[in-house]
Amino acid sequence: MPIDGYALMARTFQQLAPIPPAQMQACLRLFKPRFLDAEQVWLHAGEATDQVGFLVDGLLRFYYLTADGLEWTKSFCLAGDLIGGYRALLLNEPCQFTIETLLPSHYLVAKYADFAGLVNQHPCWDHLLRRVAESLFIKKEQRESSLLLDDATTRYQRFLVDFSAVAGVIKQYHIASYLGITPVSLSRIRRQLRAD
Repeated sequence: MPIDGYALMARTFQQLAPIPPAQMQACLRLFKPRFLDAEQVWLHAGEATDQVGFLVDGLLRFYYLTADGLEWTKSFCLAGDLIGGYRALLLNEPCQFTIETLLPSHYLVAKYADFAGLVNQHPCWDHLLRRVAESLFIKKEQRESSLLLDDATTRYQRFLVDFSAVAGVIKQYHIASYLGITPVSLSRIRRQLRAD
């Protein structure tokens, strides 16, 4: 049975902040359903964006591409997460990273300007966006401290906990790039953990 994306978005938002029914309906009307197959790009690095999304089902990867062609995974996006290049949206500049699907993905998308216009209509949206920003800040701080303080094995073990539902479908070289190590190093870590 297909997932009702609008119901999922409404539930997710309501868990973060109380949204009056009229405001929720106005929000849901802004978003349109979209689908992408696996390994398709949602947003290319260097492109400007005017869209914000909500992932209903699937898996996305946000990654940077270096000048010498190396990919470094910034984050993974799971069902129930918001999608977008927020810095690019807020500063009206090109996005610095690429967003691609790793699995066939169903999402809802709206024009950022339309969503921003709705946000200005009622204080419930300030509460919601504050909670979203707090959650993103906490995730970013945890990831930063892990990259700076934890060894690669600890980072991999944390990844397996944080992404337990999808760790088995993410390619090993994507996991390695998320952990900040080479695929060879990840293979060594996995082999050592299996031996222990």
